[in-house]
Amino acid sequence: MVEFYETEDGKRPVEDFLDSLDNKTASKMLGLMELLEEKGDGLRMPYSKHLGNGIFELRCKLGTNNTRALYFFYYGGKIVITNGFVKKTQRTPPSEIKLSKHRREEWIKRQEESYKDIGR
Repeated sequence: MVEFYETEDGKRPVEDFLDSLDNKTASKMLGLMELLEEKGDGLRMPYSKHLGNGIFELRCKLGTNNTRALYFFYYGGKIVITNGFVKKTQRTPPSEIKLSKHRREEWIKRQEESYKDIGR
């Protein structure tokens, strides 16, 4: 199950990112997200690439545009997409990977806290 990272105040940056794309690119990226949901961790290059430390990159190429969405896997088949960007350099910007890791840590912490609340 694919879900978009949500901030504590309810913002969904991945939705904002998708809204910022032209219709063709957004449609292709959404199609790749459906493929990711279907294939899970079996999705490989050229669509998905492991960047290290449990962060993966969903790779969308349309013409000369390279668009990326970073994500991680969580228990129970969850796939959480943390952020997206238009790639302008050869390598994935370290700042985007750092942001994805930060959002993963925050997301997991909130999941664990909600489980603790249920147990009370």
